[in-house]
Amino acid sequence: MFKVCWVVCCAVLVVPCWAADCLQFKKNPGVYINTPDWSKAVVQPRAPMNLLHGNVVATFVDNYQINADVNPVNGGFCIGINSVNAVVGYSNFDVQIDIQHVPGTCTYNAILAHEEKHIKAYLSVMDDFRGDLQRALYTAADSVMPIFVETREQADVIIDIIHKKFQSHPELILIKQKINAAQEIRNKQIDKNEDGADLKSCLK
Repeated sequence: MFKVCWVVCCAVLVVPCWAADCLQFKKNPGVYINTPDWSKAVVQPRAPMNLLHGNVVATFVDNYQINADVNPVNGGFCIGINSVNAVVGYSNFDVQIDIQHVPGTCTYNAILAHEEKHIKAYLSVMDDFRGDLQRALYTAADSVMPIFVETREQADVIIDIIHKKFQSHPELILIKQKINAAQEIRNKQIDKNEDGADLKSCLK
């Protein structure tokens, strides 16, 4: 009688039974963060710019490699996160300077020096948030439970699902918003604190 009830329960509640089987493979995920190698390029657009100011266009990247375990269980496999390799940070900075400033001149160098302070601001924000980023990535990875599949051929599809669950976690979304807000504040502070004395001295 007991055996019959068990079989009936599993037939009706297939997913919960398999999910319970997979819980034994839940791990504390490893999280490893690298920052991208960044580059700087100075460009001078043909369109007119403010002669007294340059611009920095920063490219932010957040790439995540999910390393998954595939463990056999009765009737299939359990797939769960083992670790996450993350590359997060700024990879490229385009410094825009008005074409009227000739490279190597006093005004060109003064504007470039100012824009390089903005680049340092972007990079310093990433340094300051490294600990918070580590915790957010761990929380996101730890929240994803192992998923049951019947065949190994389903593994790629499931890993994509795991990846989407990981990236859509509120902690991960929030930390990226905080990083963006912090760089905006820091960059505005640079402009507020500088009076453009170096550039003005070039125009005397």
